[in-house]
Amino acid sequence: MNSKHILCQWLAASGYFLLCASWAYPAQLASGPNVIVILADDLGSVDLGCYGALDMHTPHLDSLAERGVRLTQFYSAAPVCSPSRAGLLTGRYPVRCGVPSNAGSQRGDPAGLPPSENTMAEMFKSAGYATAHIGKWHLGYTPEKSPNSQGFDFSFGHMGGCIDNYSHFFYWAGPNIHDLHRNGQEVFHDGEYFPDLMVREASQFMDQHRDRPFFMYFAMNMPHYPYQGDAKWLERFKNVPHPRNLYNAFVAAQDQRIGALLAKVDALGLRERTIVVFQSDNGHSTEERAHFGGGSSGPYRGAKFSMFEGGLRLPAIISWPGKLPTGESRAQIAHACDWLPTLSALCKVKTLSDDLDGLSLVEVLRESAPSPHETLHWQVGGARNAQWAVRSGPWKLIGDCRDTTDGRKPIEIKNFLANIEQDPSERRDFAGEHPETVQRLQSLHDQWAKQAN
Repeated sequence: MNSKHILCQWLAASGYFLLCASWAYPAQLASGPNVIVILADDLGSVDLGCYGALDMHTPHLDSLAERGVRLTQFYSAAPVCSPSRAGLLTGRYPVRCGVPSNAGSQRGDPAGLPPSENTMAEMFKSAGYATAHIGKWHLGYTPEKSPNSQGFDFSFGHMGGCIDNYSHFFYWAGPNIHDLHRNGQEVFHDGEYFPDLMVREASQFMDQHRDRPFFMYFAMNMPHYPYQGDAKWLERFKNVPHPRNLYNAFVAAQDQRIGALLAKVDALGLRERTIVVFQSDNGHSTEERAHFGGGSSGPYRGAKFSMFEGGLRLPAIISWPGKLPTGESRAQIAHACDWLPTLSALCKVKTLSDDLDGLSLVEVLRESAPSPHETLHWQVGGARNAQWAVRSGPWKLIGDCRDTTDGRKPIEIKNFLANIEQDPSERRDFAGEHPETVQRLQSLHDQWAKQAN
């Protein structure tokens, strides 16, 4: 562990969040574009209008796709919250950056992103950017693993996995604990709708830093349960079958807030100077707390917690008007870990480590070049109880996998060989027909897991 992280841990443990953040990297003159990374929470594989959903109301995200590039074979880093976020922010596979499973949602729980990892925020901060985390964290509930100790100058949101959007209390289990913080200090905004608070805090941050490049991680808790869409959206979708009606209303509420955020960017005259990235962290939830569904994987099998496509293959958009193509789509394989090296290249900002799993997508985005990936790996859980997958070309081998399409009756499957080009729905197991491919992919996974774990 380097000296910066050792001192930051001591300072954070003593409550000096801002001092730690400001000391870590001296301010430098920065001149690159602003960057806003918007992360949806439990948004289904096809649950935007621009991805074919006919019963959704998502005009602002659809407009973002029209002003950018839409990725149609994009994979998250994991089919569950914390590992997915860790992969996005570090550019490294979650198991390699110390987050194989969900982080804690109670104060003091030690699970989370190790301070020794380099985050996207630290990368931009080292280049002189102002940095902000707005929304959900779920990467550690101790001072040294808080956003302010992981490269963010400013942080507002909840540290655990989910909250009620009005009381801001942790939603999963008792005892009910309030979870809303600004720069490491508990704050109270009782009765105020959390997505509106996010937009307000983000707008204030952009106002303060309009003349200096900034990086903002806008991590929404929508459409993660509890489904709490505005009354007008509930009325709009009242004739849609339950629980799709509740889910659609919440997605529409999310889109409205993203629209407000982007309207602020426009009002400040920053759209041409701002890269906007959007993705979902994992597939839609079929848990009981999500009424066993509401979201959709479309033609794909599986949902949240599953290594089938419905847990991993998700909406993703990048927009930078005047610098990247507009109104185009890319079918090349891409991965959440790719955003860090991609943004590094676009912004001409140096990465803080060369030990990355993500690869730059710049040529894919600009020239529709082939995917930079020959092989992709996923793992959730420790080495002894892991659910895993490996993809090489059209082939994808899933080990100890779960089909969570029906949340009431998840299906446990030992091994499954899919051919994504021939059968993207993963209904057909090719293992019996291609034992040599199973052996090859199993060997790829075993070699990778030996090093990763």
